[in-house]
Amino acid sequence: MSAYFSTLSDALKTAGIFQPCLLLDRDRLDSNIALVKDRLDPGLAVRLVDKSLACLPLLAHIGKALGTNHVMTFHPPISEAVLKAFPDADLLYGKPMPVDAARAVLSRGAVDWSRVCWLIDSEERLAEYGALAGELGIGLHIAFEIDVGLHRGGFANPEALSKALSALPARLHCEGVMAYEAHAPLIPGLFGGPAKALAKASAQASAFVACLGADQRRILNIGGSKTALLHHGGMANEVSMGSAFVLPSDFDTPGLDGFQPAAFIATPILKMVEPMLPGPPAVTRLLQAPGRFPRKGCYLYGGKWMAEPVFPEGMKANGLLGLSSNQQFMGLPADATAKPGDYAFLRPTQSEAVLQQFGSIAVFSGGGIVDRWPALPMA
Repeated sequence: MSAYFSTLSDALKTAGIFQPCLLLDRDRLDSNIALVKDRLDPGLAVRLVDKSLACLPLLAHIGKALGTNHVMTFHPPISEAVLKAFPDADLLYGKPMPVDAARAVLSRGAVDWSRVCWLIDSEERLAEYGALAGELGIGLHIAFEIDVGLHRGGFANPEALSKALSALPARLHCEGVMAYEAHAPLIPGLFGGPAKALAKASAQASAFVACLGADQRRILNIGGSKTALLHHGGMANEVSMGSAFVLPSDFDTPGLDGFQPAAFIATPILKMVEPMLPGPPAVTRLLQAPGRFPRKGCYLYGGKWMAEPVFPEGMKANGLLGLSSNQQFMGLPADATAKPGDYAFLRPTQSEAVLQQFGSIAVFSGGGIVDRWPALPMA
């Protein structure tokens, strides 16, 4: 591990990057892409999740490697950027948008929103979008959110979906359904375990698909990064994936065995200290004796990120001094050899939002920083 992060440190210094940054290891990214190609069921396409890969060059790199133009989108400003950047992109909303949000972007007409499929989770929203289409004099593509066990909303059973389909407004065209089964990997063995939960979710989704007409099955979407590569057979013709390609720590799951973390927050160490708590020195010594407070530590340039420390080895946050987005204290092992100016590395717990916090992404490949990819803005 030390040799790897030493190489990253040298690359950052050579590139003149001396402030917190998001570093992307493109070689590891390509290795993860190769695993997706190898393990993906041949009957499934990949729909890239833009909120988890919120960087146009990153989306382009993965999309080209996988030969996909399918994107799952979640936030109108990002949707608009994707539509502008990729003239052939096919977008599916991964969450239902308030009808007023849809009205605002459709009325503005800055891009071709006809390539977007809006998500419908209830009869009420179906009626709202039907009225919107009539108001604007346009047709809209929609897909139905179906509940296959996550219970986060959507149509609860095939009968409810059939009822909605029978009331489908004239200007709305159903493209298919979206199912999400993020709960499956978390089901304990006492209740059947992940494999049984995944099979049950797939069977439930098939019952919903049976309600669709032959021309309403273009998008049969299921899965996320943790489950996409576990689907074989079943109703789906596509799976959604995003975070798996850079593997933040929340995605350390059996469904992604062999994938490598490809994104890190790198930040300079500002100070090395023999830490002392405010107040009488005896309090510090009292807490250090049983190991509740470290004898060596450092302060980082920035902090309070959604990320866990990975280097220097043994570095960890300390609850007694808390977190800071300006100068965060980190405890270190007594034998740590880090010094001011060295880099500390943290592994994001998620890629969503974190990739966008630094403005651009430093792209590492072949031992050096080879590019800077602009991240999409948060809003």
